[in-house]
Amino acid sequence: MPPNLEGVLSLAAPSTVPELPPGRAYRILIGSAIVLGLAAILYTMLNGELFRPVRQSIEAGNLSASVLKPSLIWAAMGLLMLALRTLLWFSYRPIDAATNESAPTMTVVIPAYNEGAMVEQSIDSVAAARYPAGRLEILVVDDGSTDDTWTHIQRAAARRPDLVTAVRLDHNQGKRVALATGFRAARGEILVTIDSDSVIETGALLAMAGPFRDPRVGAVAGKVAALNRDSGFIPRMLHVRYVLSFDFLRSVQSTYRTVYCCPGALAAYRASVVRELLEPWLHQRFLGVRCTYGEDRALTNDILARGFDAVYQGNAVVHTLVPDTYAKLCKMYLRWDRSYIREELRFARIVWKRPLVPMLLAIFEKLITNLRFPVAWTATIMLALIAASDPMALVRVLMAIGVGASFYMLYYVYTERSMRFVHGIFYAYFAFFALWWIFPYAIMTVRSRSWMTR
Repeated sequence: MPPNLEGVLSLAAPSTVPELPPGRAYRILIGSAIVLGLAAILYTMLNGELFRPVRQSIEAGNLSASVLKPSLIWAAMGLLMLALRTLLWFSYRPIDAATNESAPTMTVVIPAYNEGAMVEQSIDSVAAARYPAGRLEILVVDDGSTDDTWTHIQRAAARRPDLVTAVRLDHNQGKRVALATGFRAARGEILVTIDSDSVIETGALLAMAGPFRDPRVGAVAGKVAALNRDSGFIPRMLHVRYVLSFDFLRSVQSTYRTVYCCPGALAAYRASVVRELLEPWLHQRFLGVRCTYGEDRALTNDILARGFDAVYQGNAVVHTLVPDTYAKLCKMYLRWDRSYIREELRFARIVWKRPLVPMLLAIFEKLITNLRFPVAWTATIMLALIAASDPMALVRVLMAIGVGASFYMLYYVYTERSMRFVHGIFYAYFAFFALWWIFPYAIMTVRSRSWMTR
């Protein structure tokens, strides 16, 4: 492994954070706590003090009851969905990795724009990954960078001319064009995308290739972790958030082979499928405007629409740089939420093409998940009105956030066994007070084409 790559990967090492005890007994203990926690949440909703003002308003039949009653029904349905997710999550297992003998030809495409020295680390991590010689190629596409990105790409390519091919676009054209340039030039049966601010673990490529033994699989999502997780309070929170988003949720979705988004940080696609839908994906438009962000979710939707499955490989790990300031974090979430709005509308048409069981599970999950926005906003207004006459209502809400976040952290410690879970509790309050405005603003600016990255 190149020395400079060792330095980058050391950022991801959790050596300064104590681990919780490993072993089967530990998992049984935490798994039991999750089951008991679900029961406790149900009891609290029906009889607990936290929801007493809500129940009283409903029983009184006043104006707020017409809003709070549907909210309570939604919360009960959400609890049912969480119980179902938990069962599916417990049953999830990654698919066996490919072997050196069975590994298909693979092309890794790394798009880069003004990434600087980090792109060299990304290339080095792919070159150092385990994969049979002669079956792997790396295509690095410089999307018209104006800094020294091209210099770093050339340096990495010079070290492995047999493996790395560098392509330079004459001006910045966007990530989709950069990826499409790589896809067109690729010779591999499997196409893997890796962001230029990310490094993969040595077994990631073989793990990503494994699911493609099944001809029904068209896309595979990797596990994303925060590379700079110890560089500040926000990255520490995001690392926990990423584990819950990229590991817990995608593990669940993978059990019914309908992962909704294979992330650009690490995703793999069947090349023959991508070539069929490349042009529509490249020229996608929404509300009359050409789409310039959310290419990963869009491509996953396209592949699902073709009748292929999308699965998750929790044993294929990529470490990616995450925002370390509030401004950068808001920009990232705005991009994600705008893409989410657009692709959720598309998925509402695609879901009917899925097999019966995956279709029903996806419809149920999407219905409950997306209802959270109007329900949460309306319920928040009603609770604020209740709090005007009963200030303890706000205290109860804050307590409920802490209890709910603490329960979700059980899922984190089950897999990660790390004391980092406390940052997940902080994140719940941080999101409640500092990030609530992002989704409404994303709706109002959904036609925006700016990536807002630089």
